[in-house]
Amino acid sequence: MKKELLVLGIETSCDETGVALIRASAGPDLPPGLGGQAEILAQALHSQVSLHAAYGGVVPELASRNHIQRLAPLSEQVIQEAGLSWGELDAVAYTEGPGLAGALLVGASLGQGLAHAIGRPAIGIHHLEGHLLSPLLDPAASGLRFPFLALLVSGGHTQIMRVDGLGQYQMLGETIDDAAGEAFDKSAQLLGLGYPGGPEIARWSAQGNSKRFELPRPLLKRPTLDFSFAGLKTAVLTHVQKLKAADGLDDQARADMAAAVQGAIVDVLTTKCRKALQETGLRQMVVAGGVGANQRLRAQLNAIQKSDQVEVLFAPPHLCTDNGVMIAWAGALHLLAGKPVVVGPGFTVRPRWPLSAFTPKTS
Repeated sequence: MKKELLVLGIETSCDETGVALIRASAGPDLPPGLGGQAEILAQALHSQVSLHAAYGGVVPELASRNHIQRLAPLSEQVIQEAGLSWGELDAVAYTEGPGLAGALLVGASLGQGLAHAIGRPAIGIHHLEGHLLSPLLDPAASGLRFPFLALLVSGGHTQIMRVDGLGQYQMLGETIDDAAGEAFDKSAQLLGLGYPGGPEIARWSAQGNSKRFELPRPLLKRPTLDFSFAGLKTAVLTHVQKLKAADGLDDQARADMAAAVQGAIVDVLTTKCRKALQETGLRQMVVAGGVGANQRLRAQLNAIQKSDQVEVLFAPPHLCTDNGVMIAWAGALHLLAGKPVVVGPGFTVRPRWPLSAFTPKTS
């Protein structure tokens, strides 16, 4: 395997069409077993937020159709911006799962087609591994060493993983119902704040009093590292119904409820992370996924970092949401680590795919 690779990454797991081209090279600046560093040569990202806003959530069929319209032009745009030709690529990485089946098929089809056309390998990447490895793109992560903890927190996933090496992931705790990002979205919808809910809840929280409304913090005091946010969503619904009945759901009430929601979710996340660090004895943790951009979450985890003398590393804010960079990066790391190329007919996508069962394959 070459010591320097040009890898195109394609992400279409949900409602963002992401394409990126990176130059990845072997180097000593990342944890043993990863052995790589990356330069982002070009990237493009199209968000479908406005397309799905009227529905209060992602409509799978609309998402798939939009990926079909956007993916090829964005791929061409990235190649042109990088000043390269298709034949100069060393590999194409695409999201194989988990995600929406139709959306995944769009990315997988183009990724496999491009790779076949230029005679290069295509590698299917686990979406969550892309998120998990994205904090390593930050130079501040140069001191990260295996094993470490990872909090993956987004609209579809809330998980605490133990990471023992590239492709070696052990689930320690996960949501038993709604993900944290989903709780943000549903709460924002109930309050009439708009979509996506996470940024709207954070924005309204800045003007709110988090102590006005009392909301539950499910499983907070239980010994498990699992999460549950369905009860929180139900509590928000009950408060909203009472406020509407009393004609009291004004802007200040919305801001106060948003602050309470954010406080409850962040308290649960930080408490579980602290517990995981204490139980495992690990001293380093990475935080990735869209909710990882929440500033209150970052502040509370940074406070734990100081009080407990642990290190918490975050994905760069612009790489917290779904993007092609993280997929290209994950693919490059597997190739640099010498993963064998498996040539075979056809390909598949995996809408449901536990990260702990992930075994990357290239074709």
